[in-house]
Amino acid sequence: MLLAGKTIIITGASSGIGAAAAKIFAAEGARLVLGARRAERLDEITNEILADGGEADYVAGDVEESGYAKELVRRAETRFGGLDGSFNNAGVTGEMGPIPDMDESNWHKVMAVNLNSGFHAAKYQIPAMRKRGGGSIVFTSSFVGHTIGLPGMGAYAAAKAGLIGLTQVLAAEHGAENIRVNALLPGGTMTPMAGEDTGFHEVVRGFHALKRMAEPSEIARAALFLLSDHASFVTGSAMIADGGNSINKL
Repeated sequence: MLLAGKTIIITGASSGIGAAAAKIFAAEGARLVLGARRAERLDEITNEILADGGEADYVAGDVEESGYAKELVRRAETRFGGLDGSFNNAGVTGEMGPIPDMDESNWHKVMAVNLNSGFHAAKYQIPAMRKRGGGSIVFTSSFVGHTIGLPGMGAYAAAKAGLIGLTQVLAAEHGAENIRVNALLPGGTMTPMAGEDTGFHEVVRGFHALKRMAEPSEIARAALFLLSDHASFVTGSAMIADGGNSINKL
Protein backbone atom coordinates (compact mmCIF):
# COMPACT_ATOMS: atom_id res chain seq x y z
CA MET A 1 0.00 0.00 0.00
CA LEU A 2 1.40 3.34 -1.08
CA LEU A 3 0.69 5.25 2.15
CA ALA A 4 1.07 2.47 4.70
CA GLY A 5 2.05 3.86 8.10
CA LYS A 6 1.76 7.50 6.98
CA THR A 7 -0.44 10.07 8.70
CA ILE A 8 -2.02 12.48 6.23
CA ILE A 9 -4.15 15.62 6.65
CA ILE A 10 -6.79 16.25 3.98
CA THR A 11 -8.71 19.52 3.84
CA GLY A 12 -11.83 20.01 1.79
CA ALA A 13 -12.53 16.39 2.70
CA SER A 14 -16.31 16.57 2.95
CA SER A 15 -17.01 16.25 -0.79
CA GLY A 16 -15.54 16.08 -4.27
CA ILE A 17 -11.82 15.49 -4.67
CA GLY A 18 -11.16 15.60 -0.93
CA ALA A 19 -13.77 12.97 -0.09
CA ALA A 20 -12.49 10.73 -2.90
CA ALA A 21 -8.94 11.19 -1.62
CA ALA A 22 -10.00 10.23 1.91
CA LYS A 23 -11.34 6.87 0.76
CA ILE A 24 -8.46 6.15 -1.62
CA PHE A 25 -5.74 7.16 0.84
CA ALA A 26 -7.34 5.07 3.59
CA ALA A 27 -7.41 2.06 1.26
CA GLU A 28 -3.70 2.67 0.62
CA GLY A 29 -2.95 2.42 4.35
CA ALA A 30 -2.92 6.06 5.46
CA ARG A 31 -4.06 7.24 8.87
CA LEU A 32 -6.14 10.31 8.16
CA VAL A 33 -7.12 13.57 9.79
CA LEU A 34 -9.95 15.01 7.73
CA GLY A 35 -10.85 18.69 7.64
CA ALA A 36 -13.80 20.67 6.28
CA ARG A 37 -16.55 22.95 7.55
CA ARG A 38 -19.37 20.36 7.56
CA ALA A 39 -18.96 18.19 10.63
CA GLU A 40 -21.82 15.87 9.69
CA ARG A 41 -20.23 14.95 6.35
CA LEU A 42 -16.82 14.47 7.94
CA ASP A 43 -18.43 12.17 10.50
CA GLU A 44 -20.07 10.11 7.74
CA ILE A 45 -16.87 9.73 5.75
CA THR A 46 -14.81 8.94 8.83
CA ASN A 47 -17.27 6.24 9.89
CA GLU A 48 -17.20 4.73 6.40
CA ILE A 49 -13.41 4.51 6.58
CA LEU A 50 -13.51 2.99 10.06
CA ALA A 51 -16.11 0.44 8.95
CA ASP A 52 -13.78 -0.63 6.15
CA GLY A 53 -10.94 -1.18 8.62
CA GLY A 54 -9.14 2.11 8.06
CA GLU A 55 -7.94 4.72 10.54
CA ALA A 56 -9.35 8.24 10.51
CA ASP A 57 -10.37 11.17 12.65
CA TYR A 58 -11.72 14.60 11.79
CA VAL A 59 -11.76 18.21 12.90
CA ALA A 60 -14.42 20.54 11.52
CA GLY A 61 -13.44 24.15 10.93
CA ASP A 62 -12.54 26.87 8.47
CA VAL A 63 -9.21 26.89 6.62
CA GLU A 64 -9.26 30.69 6.68
CA GLU A 65 -8.32 30.53 10.35
CA SER A 66 -4.72 29.94 11.42
CA GLY A 67 -5.87 28.21 14.60
CA TYR A 68 -7.69 25.59 12.56
CA ALA A 69 -4.54 24.63 10.67
CA LYS A 70 -2.76 24.32 14.02
CA GLU A 71 -5.53 22.11 15.43
CA LEU A 72 -5.42 19.73 12.46
CA VAL A 73 -1.72 19.19 13.06
CA ARG A 74 -2.25 18.81 16.80
CA ARG A 75 -4.86 16.12 16.17
CA ALA A 76 -2.51 14.24 13.85
CA GLU A 77 0.20 14.28 16.50
CA THR A 78 -1.98 13.40 19.47
CA ARG A 79 -4.09 10.76 17.74
CA PHE A 80 -1.55 9.16 15.40
CA GLY A 81 1.84 10.24 16.75
CA GLY A 82 2.94 12.66 14.05
CA LEU A 83 2.40 14.01 10.55
CA ASP A 84 3.87 12.65 7.33
CA GLY A 85 1.90 14.40 4.61
CA SER A 86 -0.93 16.73 3.69
CA PHE A 87 -3.33 17.29 0.85
CA ASN A 88 -4.33 20.94 1.24
CA ASN A 89 -7.30 20.77 -1.06
CA ALA A 90 -9.97 23.14 0.28
CA GLY A 91 -10.92 25.95 -2.08
CA VAL A 92 -13.66 28.18 -3.50
CA THR A 93 -14.20 29.82 -6.88
CA GLY A 94 -15.94 32.85 -5.40
CA GLU A 95 -18.19 35.16 -7.37
CA MET A 96 -17.15 35.43 -11.00
CA GLY A 97 -16.90 38.72 -12.86
CA PRO A 98 -14.52 41.40 -14.16
CA ILE A 99 -12.13 42.86 -11.62
CA PRO A 100 -13.47 46.45 -11.93
CA ASP A 101 -16.93 45.16 -10.97
CA MET A 102 -15.79 42.83 -8.20
CA ASP A 103 -16.64 43.52 -4.60
CA GLU A 104 -13.52 43.69 -2.46
CA SER A 105 -15.03 41.27 0.05
CA ASN A 106 -15.16 38.59 -2.65
CA TRP A 107 -11.50 39.15 -3.53
CA HIS A 108 -10.42 38.85 0.10
CA LYS A 109 -12.60 35.76 0.68
CA VAL A 110 -11.13 33.92 -2.32
CA MET A 111 -7.60 34.83 -1.22
CA ALA A 112 -8.26 33.74 2.35
CA VAL A 113 -9.63 30.32 1.44
CA ASN A 114 -7.36 29.50 -1.51
CA LEU A 115 -4.04 31.19 -0.69
CA ASN A 116 -3.85 32.33 2.93
CA SER A 117 -4.86 28.83 3.95
CA GLY A 118 -1.69 27.56 2.26
CA PHE A 119 0.40 29.83 4.45
CA HIS A 120 -1.41 28.63 7.58
CA ALA A 121 -0.99 25.01 6.54
CA ALA A 122 2.72 25.30 5.84
CA LYS A 123 3.35 27.24 9.06
CA TYR A 124 2.20 24.33 11.20
CA GLN A 125 2.66 21.30 8.98
CA ILE A 126 6.33 21.80 8.21
CA PRO A 127 7.54 21.80 11.84
CA ALA A 128 5.51 18.64 12.45
CA MET A 129 7.02 16.91 9.40
CA ARG A 130 10.47 18.05 10.47
CA LYS A 131 10.02 16.01 13.65
CA ARG A 132 9.36 12.92 11.50
CA GLY A 133 12.46 13.42 9.39
CA GLY A 134 10.56 14.55 6.31
CA GLY A 135 7.20 14.57 4.61
CA SER A 136 5.18 15.61 1.59
CA ILE A 137 2.84 18.58 1.12
CA VAL A 138 0.43 18.87 -1.80
CA PHE A 139 -1.56 22.02 -2.56
CA THR A 140 -4.50 21.97 -4.95
CA SER A 141 -3.84 24.78 -7.43
CA SER A 142 -5.32 25.14 -10.93
CA PHE A 143 -4.48 25.51 -14.59
CA VAL A 144 -6.48 28.75 -14.33
CA GLY A 145 -3.89 31.45 -13.77
CA HIS A 146 -1.04 29.16 -14.81
CA THR A 147 -1.59 27.98 -18.38
CA ILE A 148 -4.73 29.93 -19.21
CA GLY A 149 -6.70 32.97 -18.07
CA LEU A 150 -10.47 32.50 -17.92
CA PRO A 151 -12.50 35.74 -17.98
CA GLY A 152 -14.28 36.43 -14.72
CA MET A 153 -11.90 34.34 -12.61
CA GLY A 154 -9.31 36.96 -11.70
CA ALA A 155 -9.43 36.38 -7.94
CA TYR A 156 -9.37 32.61 -8.28
CA ALA A 157 -6.53 32.71 -10.82
CA ALA A 158 -4.43 35.03 -8.66
CA ALA A 159 -4.89 32.88 -5.57
CA LYS A 160 -4.17 29.59 -7.31
CA ALA A 161 -1.13 31.02 -9.10
CA GLY A 162 0.06 32.29 -5.74
CA LEU A 163 -0.04 28.73 -4.41
CA ILE A 164 2.41 27.68 -7.12
CA GLY A 165 4.83 30.41 -6.07
CA LEU A 166 4.45 29.35 -2.44
CA THR A 167 5.06 25.74 -3.46
CA GLN A 168 8.30 26.58 -5.22
CA VAL A 169 9.72 28.60 -2.32
CA LEU A 170 8.75 26.04 0.31
CA ALA A 171 10.29 23.27 -1.78
CA ALA A 172 13.55 25.22 -2.04
CA GLU A 173 13.56 26.11 1.65
CA HIS A 174 12.86 22.65 3.02
CA GLY A 175 14.19 20.18 0.46
CA ALA A 176 17.31 19.54 2.54
CA GLU A 177 15.02 18.46 5.38
CA ASN A 178 13.45 15.80 3.14
CA ILE A 179 10.19 17.75 2.96
CA ARG A 180 8.75 17.73 -0.54
CA VAL A 181 6.20 20.35 -1.64
CA ASN A 182 4.19 20.17 -4.86
CA ALA A 183 1.13 21.77 -6.44
CA LEU A 184 -1.52 19.72 -8.23
CA LEU A 185 -3.38 21.42 -11.10
CA PRO A 186 -6.64 19.61 -11.92
CA GLY A 187 -8.77 20.21 -14.96
CA GLY A 188 -12.55 20.37 -14.91
CA THR A 189 -13.78 17.83 -12.40
CA MET A 190 -17.27 16.55 -11.63
CA THR A 191 -17.56 17.91 -8.12
CA PRO A 192 -20.26 20.00 -6.38
CA MET A 193 -18.16 23.07 -7.31
CA ALA A 194 -18.92 22.30 -10.97
CA GLY A 195 -22.64 22.77 -10.35
CA GLU A 196 -25.48 20.91 -12.04
CA ASP A 197 -25.81 22.82 -15.32
CA THR A 198 -25.43 20.12 -17.98
CA GLY A 199 -24.98 22.73 -20.69
CA PHE A 200 -22.04 24.19 -18.78
CA HIS A 201 -20.60 20.71 -18.32
CA GLU A 202 -20.79 20.13 -22.07
CA VAL A 203 -18.84 23.33 -22.75
CA VAL A 204 -16.21 22.42 -20.15
CA ARG A 205 -15.80 18.93 -21.58
CA GLY A 206 -14.95 20.53 -24.93
CA PHE A 207 -12.07 22.46 -23.35
CA HIS A 208 -10.21 19.21 -22.69
CA ALA A 209 -8.24 17.16 -25.20
CA LEU A 210 -9.87 14.06 -23.66
CA LYS A 211 -13.30 15.63 -24.27
CA ARG A 212 -14.55 14.81 -20.80
CA MET A 213 -14.32 16.04 -17.23
CA ALA A 214 -12.38 14.19 -14.56
CA GLU A 215 -13.90 12.04 -11.87
CA PRO A 216 -12.81 13.15 -8.38
CA SER A 217 -11.00 9.84 -7.89
CA GLU A 218 -8.74 10.55 -10.89
CA ILE A 219 -7.46 13.76 -9.31
CA ALA A 220 -7.19 12.08 -5.92
CA ARG A 221 -4.93 9.42 -7.43
CA ALA A 222 -2.65 12.11 -8.82
CA ALA A 223 -2.36 13.50 -5.29
CA LEU A 224 -1.72 9.96 -4.04
CA PHE A 225 1.30 9.73 -6.33
CA LEU A 226 2.74 13.02 -5.06
CA LEU A 227 2.28 11.98 -1.43
CA SER A 228 3.75 8.52 -1.94
CA ASP A 229 7.36 7.41 -2.08
CA HIS A 230 6.90 6.87 -5.82
CA ALA A 231 7.36 10.65 -6.10
CA SER A 232 10.45 10.69 -3.87
CA PHE A 233 12.42 12.90 -6.31
CA VAL A 234 9.51 15.21 -7.19
CA THR A 235 9.41 18.57 -5.45
CA GLY A 236 8.63 22.16 -6.41
CA SER A 237 6.49 21.02 -9.31
CA ALA A 238 3.20 22.27 -10.69
CA MET A 239 1.85 18.90 -11.81
CA ILE A 240 -0.90 19.26 -14.39
CA ALA A 241 -3.70 16.68 -14.33
CA ASP A 242 -6.11 18.53 -16.59
CA GLY A 243 -7.06 16.09 -19.34
CA GLY A 244 -5.18 18.16 -21.89
CA ASN A 245 -7.06 21.36 -21.13
CA SER A 246 -3.90 23.43 -21.17
CA ILE A 247 -2.79 22.28 -24.62
CA ASN A 248 -6.14 21.99 -26.36
CA LYS A 249 -7.23 24.76 -28.72
CA LEU A 250 -10.01 23.02 -30.66
